[in-house]
Amino acid sequence: MIEIAIPTPHTTPDELPLNKLEKRLLRKVGHAIEDFNMIEANDKVMVCLSGGKDSYTLLQLLLILQKKAPIDFDIIAVNLDQKQPGFPEEILPEYLSKLGIEYHIIERDTYSVVKRVIPEGKTTCGLCSRMRRGILYDFAHEHKVTKIALGHHKDDIIETFFLNLFYNGQIKAMPAKLKSDDERNIVIRPLAYVAENEIIAYAQHMNFPIIPCNLCGSQENLQRKKIKEMLSDMEIQTPGRKEVIFSSLQKVAPSQLLDHTLFDFKSLYRS
Repeated sequence: MIEIAIPTPHTTPDELPLNKLEKRLLRKVGHAIEDFNMIEANDKVMVCLSGGKDSYTLLQLLLILQKKAPIDFDIIAVNLDQKQPGFPEEILPEYLSKLGIEYHIIERDTYSVVKRVIPEGKTTCGLCSRMRRGILYDFAHEHKVTKIALGHHKDDIIETFFLNLFYNGQIKAMPAKLKSDDERNIVIRPLAYVAENEIIAYAQHMNFPIIPCNLCGSQENLQRKKIKEMLSDMEIQTPGRKEVIFSSLQKVAPSQLLDHTLFDFKSLYRS
């Protein structure tokens, strides 16, 4: 019988005081930045701020690391106001003004476009996401941004892996660093090593002014919701399972798979 090594559970994030939790998060973000060479000297990093717990946490941690880093780099915060009904326009400007950092609010009425194009009852997330990405990429290019920082975390990466596996027939996840399809921008995910429950605990400690993510009226992607429930059940049955899954994404063995474009199976001969 094959035994799988499960990490020993450590103190849960909600049991940690703010200073210790923040230190843990800074360490993980620092490791991710170093492992993938995410931020370099004189970079201009654009943090995409949605008003959710993930992007608030990302911005806060990068601002702290900016002060401690041995290199100089700039940070700007950018929010895309898509003119969703009920969106509290004053929250982010007030918050960012208090931080005293450069920020930009881009106003684009993508909400009306999506509602006009997508039939009633169909998910709007795909089109909305593509439009949002295009607008942010254009802004980054025009403002000479060298890195675009997104707030995706470890759980997002694991869930995306299973979404691609179960629904798209591909073994791929969400890279910590990538070049955009238009090749104009480098996208980084400094929270790649940070778990969602750590972010939830940190956001509660920091009392971020969270903006609800359901203003557009669109339901959560049902496929992702199913994957999240599956992983949650697995974690309850075997604590530490998600850590093992994430670790596997860092230990890929192409010769043990079936993709002949990644490994030269045809050239294998007995000596």
